[in-house]
Amino acid sequence: MPQDSAPSLLHDTAPATPGEPPAAASRPVYDAAFDWIDTARAARHRAGLVRTLRPRPADSPLLDLASNDYLGLARHPEVTRGAAAAAHRWGAGATGSRLVTGSTELHARLEAELAAFCGFEAALVLSSGYAANLAAVTALTAPGTLLVSDAGNHASLIDGCRLSRARTEVAPHADPEAVRAALTGHDGRALAVTDSVFSVDGDAAPLPALAEVCRAAGAALLVDDAHGLGVLGDGGRGALWAAGLAGDGDVVTTVTLSKSLGSQGGAVLGPARVIEHLVNTARSFIFDTGLAPAAAGGALTALQLLRREPQRAARAGQVARELHERLTAAGLAAVRPDAAVVSVRAPSPEAAVRWAADCRAAGLAVGCFRPPSVPDGISRLRLTARADLTDAQLDTAVGTIVATAPTA
Repeated sequence: MPQDSAPSLLHDTAPATPGEPPAAASRPVYDAAFDWIDTARAARHRAGLVRTLRPRPADSPLLDLASNDYLGLARHPEVTRGAAAAAHRWGAGATGSRLVTGSTELHARLEAELAAFCGFEAALVLSSGYAANLAAVTALTAPGTLLVSDAGNHASLIDGCRLSRARTEVAPHADPEAVRAALTGHDGRALAVTDSVFSVDGDAAPLPALAEVCRAAGAALLVDDAHGLGVLGDGGRGALWAAGLAGDGDVVTTVTLSKSLGSQGGAVLGPARVIEHLVNTARSFIFDTGLAPAAAGGALTALQLLRREPQRAARAGQVARELHERLTAAGLAAVRPDAAVVSVRAPSPEAAVRWAADCRAAGLAVGCFRPPSVPDGISRLRLTARADLTDAQLDTAVGTIVATAPTA
């Protein structure tokens, strides 16, 4: 048989028109393995919960209230030069896991400066804030450990609890007495886990009260300070610093380098013996490639810039408070911000999507949070205040959000 007329060994079907799926009758039987995805996709469409990627250009014309670039450092010339210089010196990638070839002098310097800035004994840098939370939760627990997790915690903490093999009790949101009740009577290791600033509504956890409850029960406290670093505390040193808990021997915190520091990556900060334990036991550290040098260099430069310009932290909080005050004065249901996240309630998932789209059409990028990303099932716009927003840009943002607001 001539080669060009031989049937395919993989797909004995007629070719489809480019860009179109093959007709159902001509599909191989085994193509049905993922037919369940079509059912799930249809359900998402009916519920108004379809998510799409929207690649942005390098120079977007949109006013940005959607990113987590709280201090406006992601494109700061000094920070980008720091990232470029690190890539030129150390290479495009870390070349391996941190325990093989992925640790450089740059990583060590970043860890030392992060720990010193935030008031902790030691730090460990990982490839993302997600990886940092997985590392901290799973390495500090074991079968028999009691984990008490706030109902509003970020997905990375929730996934850490699921992977930990510990017994997990979910406590009502921001309720120290519920944490106390969960810890009461437990004999053995225990760890309470919470965000410092919750990413959906921007409200802060009652950290001093949680620390008191944990200490009364002999439990440790793990705090994800992703949205506190760079915004809260003296000059942006974080929520633990603001609460007077930084450096305490029973407290561990995680941070991201991708929000206030405008780069990428994450870190765990705490007592030196905790960090040494993670180096030896945390799977998302041991088996992951080290943070790229450019990201480490950018984060280190941003941290040094924040040290010199602590007013950036105060400005981010000021912008958030003004957003809240002006939006609520206009009759919108906005949650009072404790840091730099401002949440504005929408009547429904569909209304939230339309509202965000209308804002975008008017030149404003905003976040849109819907189920299942929100634990309370309430859809909202999520606005992030930035320290580099001008008063004129703030006027534009408020005017656009109010003008495009859906009716209830």
